[in-house]
Amino acid sequence: MADQAELARLGHVTGARMTQIMNPLNLAPDIQEEILFLPPKERERDCITERDVRPMVAVIDWGRQRQLIQIMLSR
Repeated sequence: MADQAELARLGHVTGARMTQIMNPLNLAPDIQEEILFLPPKERERDCITERDVRPMVAVIDWGRQRQLIQIMLSR
């Protein structure tokens, strides 16, 4: 793929949605892994949603991201 715009076209999604899909790649690798291996929820909403992660993705400092994920998981 040349860029995210091409990927969005091929995936039949908007550029904005592709950005939402790709942004979690900016999270610290251990946070990505922690989110991937969260236990499934059967009846309640997921404890972390893509919308919850958006502010964390905007933080460049992985140390601060780790603090934010701990706060989020303790709710």
